[in-house]
Amino acid sequence: MSLSRLFHLLLIVIFFSLTSLSYVESKSSLNAKAQQRLLSYQALISNTQFEATDGMNLLSSLEKHFSFQFFQYIHENDSSYNLTEGELFPQYTNPLAQVFPVELPDTRNLNQGRLQVRLSTDDIIGETLLTFEKTLAVIWLTYLLIVVLFTLIMLRFKKSIAYAASYIESLTNHSYDALAASKLCSELTPIKNALEKCKVELKFSSDEAIKENEKLQKVAFQDTITGFDTRVRFTQKLESFSNLSKEEIGLLAMVKATELGQINQTHGRSAGDDYLAKIANCIRKAVSKYPNSQCYRISTADFAIFIPNLVLKDGVPFLESLKSLFDEYQQTLKSESIAHIGLVPYHQDSDPVSLLTLSDTAVSIAQTLGPNCFHMQDKLNGDEVYGDTRWKLAIEDLIRRRAIKFYQQPIQPCRTEVKVYKELFSRFYNKDGKFLPTTTVIAMAERHGMILELDKLIVLNTLKILMDTPSLEGAYGINISSSSIMQESFVAWLKDQLVKKRHIASRLVFETNEAGMQSNLAASYKFVQVMHSVGARVSVEHFGMGFTSFKFFREVRPDFIKLDGSYTDGIEKDTNNMFFIKMIVDISRRLAIRVIATSVERQEEKLALEKMLIDGLQGYYISQPQAVQVLDPK
Repeated sequence: MSLSRLFHLLLIVIFFSLTSLSYVESKSSLNAKAQQRLLSYQALISNTQFEATDGMNLLSSLEKHFSFQFFQYIHENDSSYNLTEGELFPQYTNPLAQVFPVELPDTRNLNQGRLQVRLSTDDIIGETLLTFEKTLAVIWLTYLLIVVLFTLIMLRFKKSIAYAASYIESLTNHSYDALAASKLCSELTPIKNALEKCKVELKFSSDEAIKENEKLQKVAFQDTITGFDTRVRFTQKLESFSNLSKEEIGLLAMVKATELGQINQTHGRSAGDDYLAKIANCIRKAVSKYPNSQCYRISTADFAIFIPNLVLKDGVPFLESLKSLFDEYQQTLKSESIAHIGLVPYHQDSDPVSLLTLSDTAVSIAQTLGPNCFHMQDKLNGDEVYGDTRWKLAIEDLIRRRAIKFYQQPIQPCRTEVKVYKELFSRFYNKDGKFLPTTTVIAMAERHGMILELDKLIVLNTLKILMDTPSLEGAYGINISSSSIMQESFVAWLKDQLVKKRHIASRLVFETNEAGMQSNLAASYKFVQVMHSVGARVSVEHFGMGFTSFKFFREVRPDFIKLDGSYTDGIEKDTNNMFFIKMIVDISRRLAIRVIATSVERQEEKLALEKMLIDGLQGYYISQPQAVQVLDPK
């Protein structure tokens, strides 16, 4: 209830109480007067000798002293002396008189007769009513005066409060107008002082925030690892083509750091950042001979370079210089590749989407040519999937040649009773023996519907090396696509292969992505059951990134789950990730599922994870991947 309504209610209670007290007082006074009149009458009757014996004379004698509402005299012997006048019940002319009911009856034997009277009370009731009405007028006029004054005061306060609320709202919109002090005076002075102080502090904070925002704006448009402009600037550059007033031509080079995922996985995130920074340095050296060049990092592993005022054939020296720098860096890094380059021309009328499609095609073709290769693409000639077509041919070729090699990385158990496994990483190479980017190979295989054949190649080669190489002991995990395990034909084929080699099947752990398995829980559950039926096991990688992980836990029941590497990064300081991992470990322990942490790169992460009773650890700090040495049969 509002203060205003509460005050009105209190006023009504008080003034009704005053009215009641006034009524009680008036009624008490009336009753006292009436009683005094009755006593006076009775004394007169008792002390006076009346000679008249008829009613008329008796009434005349008594009316000299009192007025009667009702008079009745009945003689005992002679009815001619009888007299009845007046009304037995009073007749009120004033409605308020009814709230003061007073009767003064008296009955007695007098002069050989019986006398019954009711004394008139009109005069004393009238006096009482007049006094009561005056009192009521004073009381309720006072009430009205108080109500009017209070209403006016409340209207003033409401206006002041509304102004204060409006001023506060304006502060939230960063409006810092001067405060109208006259609207917040007297009792509202503390609010005025608080608002004034708040305005000053908010304005200061806002000014500071604007300064910080300006600094962040500058940082936001510059990549912290490479020092290049970000994708926002790149997009603005593309959009600016349509606004150029003069003809402008040039070259757009797209550089894809194809080994980033592999380096992050095998050498750690810090090594991945260093890898990107070194690529950026190579690009800077290559473009140093071309004034007005602009470099951008447009995604995690993609770079873009605009070189103005060159035609396509003039870009060959730049490409050769950049490839040479990549080759030199490759020798230092001791990796199979560094990056691939696509070069396309642009002009002021270039459509951004078409330009990006053309450059993406050029990079895709470069990736099929071998490590650090480049490709120049003038136009698509109407075939917008030209780059993908090259990939399709390349994947068909590597499947036909069984062009796959394996690297192994062990998982360290955290307790002696825990049995884990080593993971096998697949690497593919072209007909020249040059490695192709694994992530792109798998993505293109899925795009062209060849992922089943690629997964079959991985499975068959794994079975072969485990049978042919006795030195490879223990269990091994291999990655297969989640889209493959959703295919009944692939699961049936895999079961048939493993049934024939049960002694090898018992050493296999099939790793697949959580997000893919969650897309069809029924098919995922069936895959796990089939693998268990032939003695193999299943591990879910990148666990914890989906929204239905706990439902997945309950319904699929894999043998291992491998937490996504993002949970490991800085785990010793991240209480939220600690809580999540402890919860996962607790649930997994009850379901007999082993939990493995990945991307362990520092001792602090290893110690923190061991305290959380994790089952296994994998990462650069534990062990680096090593090429699998396959012995040729003698």
